[in-house]
Amino acid sequence: MSTASRERPRLQSAIALVSALSLGAGGLALGFALLVLTVVGIGLVTGAELSGFAFLVLSLVFVQGIGCGGVALSYYKLRPVIAPRVRDALNIGGDGEPFGIPVSVPSLRQVGVVLAGYAAAIVWVMLSGVVLTVVQNVRGEPIQTGNNAAAELGQTNPELLLLLIPASVLLIGPGEELLFRGVVQGRIRERFSRVPGIAIASLFFAALHIVALVGGSLLGNLVVVAILFGTATVFGVAYEFADNIVVPSLIHGLYNATLFTILYVSLTVGEELQQGQALLGLAG
Repeated sequence: MSTASRERPRLQSAIALVSALSLGAGGLALGFALLVLTVVGIGLVTGAELSGFAFLVLSLVFVQGIGCGGVALSYYKLRPVIAPRVRDALNIGGDGEPFGIPVSVPSLRQVGVVLAGYAAAIVWVMLSGVVLTVVQNVRGEPIQTGNNAAAELGQTNPELLLLLIPASVLLIGPGEELLFRGVVQGRIRERFSRVPGIAIASLFFAALHIVALVGGSLLGNLVVVAILFGTATVFGVAYEFADNIVVPSLIHGLYNATLFTILYVSLTVGEELQQGQALLGLAG
C-alpha cells in the first residue's frame, strides 16, 4: 500500500476518493445494467421467462464477473494510460506511483490470516444475530430486515443455493474483493492512512448492498448495513495485513458459502434451524 506525493494534497485526496467510489458504484451499475438488458433482450427474442437458475447464472456472470471483476481489471490495465492525462489536465504534476493489486498463492502465514478472518466474520455475524434477537425481544416487536436478493431466490428454490455455495468461493468473493478491496480500498489508501482507508471502503461496500435487499423496513435495512460493515471491515483488515487480494477473496467466499449452506440446511431439514432465515440479508 503506497502513498502518493504531497503536491496539492487536497485535490489529490479528493480525486482519489471520488474515483474510488465511482469505480465501486460504476462496477455494480454496469453489471446490473448488462443483466437487465440481457434478461429483457432474451424475453423479447424468445418470449420466454427465464428460470431461476438461468437468472442466477446471468447475475453472477454480469454483476460479479463483468461488473466487479471486469471493471477492477480494466482499471488496473488502463490506469497507466489514463492517470498521466488526468494529472496533466489538472496540473497536479508528478509521475505518480504504479497502482498494484497484489496477488499470489497464499503463504502459510496468509492461510492463517484466512482462517482467522473467516472465524472473525462468522463470529461477528452470529453475535450480531443474537444482539438483534435480544433487541427485538426488548422492543416487543420484530425489526424487519431486508433479504439478499440471491438468498431470497434460494429460499423459494433451495436447489439454487447449491450453485451459490461454490460460486461464493469461485466468483462472488474474488469478483467483489477485486473491486472493493483491490481497487476501491487500494485507491483510497494511496491518499489516506489504513484506518480511514478500510473504514470508507467498508462502509461504501455495505451501503451499496441496500440495492440488493428485498423488502425490510428502513431501520431493518440499516441494521443489515451495519452488520455488513463489520464483515467488510474484516475483509479490509485482512487485505491490509496480508497484502494479497487472494486472502480477503477466500474469507469473503467462505463466509458467503457458509451462510448459504446454513440457509440450505434450514430450508431442507425443517424448523429446527430457523436461525438460517435470519441470515438472508447478510451475504456480502
